[in-house]
Amino acid sequence: MDEKERIIADMQQVVEQMYKDDIEENPDSQYEYFDCSACGKNAPLAGSVQYGKYRLCNSCVLLAEAGFALKKFDNIQTLIDAMEDKRLEELCDFIKKDEASKNN
Repeated sequence: MDEKERIIADMQQVVEQMYKDDIEENPDSQYEYFDCSACGKNAPLAGSVQYGKYRLCNSCVLLAEAGFALKKFDNIQTLIDAMEDKRLEELCDFIKKDEASKNN
């Protein structure tokens, strides 16, 4: 395993533990949802992290922390900007599902 793979594996364990710790401290956090500032998905609060004005879901926290550790970027805005297409895709999916539910 090279250095990059080791860093990512370590980050995966840390982020997974954050999720478990949040549920242990507040079991309701797995049922309380928010819209992730990075990917746009409606995700549980458990394992999420607030970075300044942005709250990221557990999956995006992994992307952020791995990116920081690998020195791919040095601020959260870089990740937010890079994920704009993903957020738009999520929004379009939400609109389609909403329209479909109104037509039924």
